[in-house]
Amino acid sequence: MASQSRPGARYHGDQAAGPGMLDFAVNVRADQPPSWLVDRLTARMADLGSYPSEADEQRARAAVAARHSRSVDEVALLAGGAEGFALLAGLRPRSAALIAPSFTEPEAALAAAGVAFGHVVLPPPYHLSDGAVPDDADLVVVGNPTNPTSVLHPREQITALRRPGRIVVVDEAFADAIPGEAESLAAEALPDVVVLRSLTKTWALAGLRVGYALGPAELLDRMTARRPHWPLGTLQLEAIAACSAAEAVAEAERGAQRLRLLRAEMADGLTSIGVDVVDGCAPFVLFAVEDAELMRKHLDGKGIALRRCDTFVGLEGQFLRAAVRREWPMLVEAMAEVTR
Repeated sequence: MASQSRPGARYHGDQAAGPGMLDFAVNVRADQPPSWLVDRLTARMADLGSYPSEADEQRARAAVAARHSRSVDEVALLAGGAEGFALLAGLRPRSAALIAPSFTEPEAALAAAGVAFGHVVLPPPYHLSDGAVPDDADLVVVGNPTNPTSVLHPREQITALRRPGRIVVVDEAFADAIPGEAESLAAEALPDVVVLRSLTKTWALAGLRVGYALGPAELLDRMTARRPHWPLGTLQLEAIAACSAAEAVAEAERGAQRLRLLRAEMADGLTSIGVDVVDGCAPFVLFAVEDAELMRKHLDGKGIALRRCDTFVGLEGQFLRAAVRREWPMLVEAMAEVTR
């Protein structure tokens, strides 16, 4: 068990993408929010002279609750899905098991809180059924679909992690990018499962930071007990309410359907130049090349940013991650100069 995080645990893809670069490193799916969302947020600018209202908070919580068929007390609003990891220490775990390879923020947050943790490293092809969680772990954190592998785990395998006295936290930051939100536990009210959701990626809100947690009221209360007053601002509350409305959910589903086709094209393009692509379905692609650092520097010289993966536990130096973009042929063409 460890209580200190690795140097790379705080690394994020935005550190790779400089101004003017073709950005495959960051998983935000658009350059800016849709116009209807911008209009909603702009209309609230005049309200910024007042503190965020309880009415706005209740409206946002009610919208999330309705969206997932939950009760309002099973919703906690977050300043980005990643804030949920910073709040995990409130659950007072003794020993946490982090399914890896996966998003590194839980490691950094638990280490900062002095919580002992260990990694359960899944071998390729990174299926949850191939991992063994220690029996004494009273907190398990797993991504679904997992970043950066893009693997989507069957919900039955996630619920099989449950044990008496254990809390399972599922990071579903990319679940709304999967058609039908397949394998999501967001609508299942389980007494020992907390689901973390992000609205950042689908709605291009990285600069606003919005998300939420779903779970038993008692667990959410423990997680949020030490938050300051007004943990979310007026624009964040407005964005959560807007993006949880039925029309927005339908729009996200249409986008997920388009993304599935685009991802398949991109994966085929990478495979065509001899790149080993990990089978998955998230809005990013994990793949292996002979020399990831050489490839990354080559692409950087051409103004193309990729996400390095040596900061993820369980991935060796040959892996890179690329967000699914319409511009993928430019990426493949540039990579072919090295692979051919």
